[in-house]
Order: sequence, then structure tokens, then C-alpha cells
Amino acid sequence: MKARIGKCIMFGITQEQIRQIGGILGSLACNWREYVVGSEGYVTDPKSVGLLRHKVAWGEMDVMGHVNNVTYVRYAESARVNWANNYATHNDSKHKSQWSQLATSNGVGMILRSIKIDYKFPMTFPDRVSVYHKLAFWPRPEDSHFMLDVAIVSENRQRIAARCTEDIVVYNYQQGHKILIEPFMLEAFQKTWQDQQTRQEYIRIRMMELHEQLRAIEKESWDKPGAVEDMGSATKANNLNV
Repeated sequence: MKARIGKCIMFGITQEQIRQIGGILGSLACNWREYVVGSEGYVTDPKSVGLLRHKVAWGEMDVMGHVNNVTYVRYAESARVNWANNYATHNDSKHKSQWSQLATSNGVGMILRSIKIDYKFPMTFPDRVSVYHKLAFWPRPEDSHFMLDVAIVSENRQRIAARCTEDIVVYNYQQGHKILIEPFMLEAFQKTWQDQQTRQEYIRIRMMELHEQLRAIEKESWDKPGAVEDMGSATKANNLNV
């Protein structure tokens, strides 16, 4: 979208269009996380985020000069624990003790059965990373596991640096075997699923509005009949001297 704005400026825009473009750029600057990951259903509320603006350490880079691949797994792991703790602290405090216990081996807990990672680009120091989790599907009462999608975002690049898929098993450590997803978890997950869908639809509508607003400006700048690129005042001055 920024490239499209730049093209409009190159062909000349009015003061009113400058004001409109300022609003678009302001929205992109303030809400970029929502446009990058919220549009995919990730909830960007700080009370739901696993890691927010976590500092990348210099020592997390390898000999190739970028953040080591294993570090992304650690980011996802730490964020997943915080994601569950967010239910205890913010989203389902009436079951605080049960949610807090999920990251331990004291009773019912979560075990990572598998993780798949797709790397999009190499992050480097210095940077900050934000990690978002979302339910990949609506868990059923007969399920003993649930799937999470993960977005690991570079704050410097304002892009997703890696995507993960986590398969999480609910395990009873005292009994020594997996169990069905606990009812309190299912209830919270159902609300989370609905929040994901609602937020995703809202962000997509908002993005569509921005695109339509920019498209109207394009039709009045470079995409109108007879449009000529504005080469700047120096060119204009040379033309006057000819």
C-alpha cells in the first residue's frame, strides 16, 4: 500500500488528497500489527499476546549472522505458556489455578506433540519479536488435543518472520496418560474462536475501506486519462528557460 501511495505522490496530488493519505499512513503506522496478523484471525490485544516486543539477544544469532532456527521454537514455546497464563490472568480468571497448572507437571498439563515451522526471512540483532497464537480449529469435546497457529513477527520489518503449527496434547501427569480437553478449556476456547472470527472480519473490512480510499486517490492521480508524472520543480524551471 505504501508503494501505491508513493506512485500517487509522483503524479501529483491535491491538498485534500494529502490529508487523506496522511490518515491512511497514520492508520498503517498505529495499527500495523492488526493489519499484519489480525487480518488472519490473531487477537492482538496485549492481554492475549504471548510475547510482545520481546528483545532479540545478540547471542541468539548463529555463525550465519541471523537468529538461529532453534530460537524460533523457543519464542513459540515461551509465548504458548504466556498465552495459557493470559487465560488465568485476564480471560478466564475463575479457573485461574487450572490454567496456571497447564504449564507444569503437577496435574493436567499441555504437552507439545509436534511443531512445524516455515521460515519467511532471517531476523537479525537488533530487533524485537512479537508472537501471536490462535486456535487453528474449534476443538470438540471428544478431542484430546488442539492445534495452534503461531505468527512470529519482526517489529523492525513489521512482517511475519516465521509461521508455526503446534499440536498440543492435554495430559494428566498424575494418571500418566492423555485425557479429553477439560470443560473449562473448551468453554474458553469457544469464546476465543468467536473472538478470532469477529476480529478477523472487522480488520478485513477496515483494510478494504483503506484500499477503496486509496483507489479513489489513484483514479485522480496516476490512473486518470492523460496523467503525467510530476518531475518536480527543477524540471519545471528548465522548461520555462527553454
